[in-house]
Amino acid sequence: MAEVPQTDVSRPSALPTATLLQRGIPQALVDQNSAEYLDAIEEEWNKRVDSEVETLVDGMVDLVSLASIGDKDKFRIAQESFQAESRAEAMIRAANSLLSITHSMKLLLLLSDEAQIAHRRDVELKTVQQEKQSSREQVAVLLDELLRRPSKQTNGQNKT
Repeated sequence: MAEVPQTDVSRPSALPTATLLQRGIPQALVDQNSAEYLDAIEEEWNKRVDSEVETLVDGMVDLVSLASIGDKDKFRIAQESFQAESRAEAMIRAANSLLSITHSMKLLLLLSDEAQIAHRRDVELKTVQQEKQSSREQVAVLLDELLRRPSKQTNGQNKT
């Protein structure tokens, strides 16, 4: 079985003797392997997206419930108007946060595009293998020429 590939994820760590700006990095975070670390990061992103989407959904539900038409006095109308504005502002903040999250995810994808890296690696591997095969063929031809010439010369010398 092939080994699980290791990634080059940077993890915060500190020198054992460092005393400046210690942030109290948990030892469990430092001891994690790359797969566990990436899973934790993925889970953190998922929680952020879920909380922002939940804020949007709750805000929409509140706006719809506030939009009821009925006999209302001016105070009730002003109160519902203020609630609608604050819900809309919260939804705008959540939408901007989601936009920021998607932008960050796009950058992460572009900067660590594993498929593109794998494709470039495969192309390079094929090129190297072709060069290796052509070099082997050239070496075989040269060896054949070197090994055949002395035998022809000795055969020619033996015949005379």
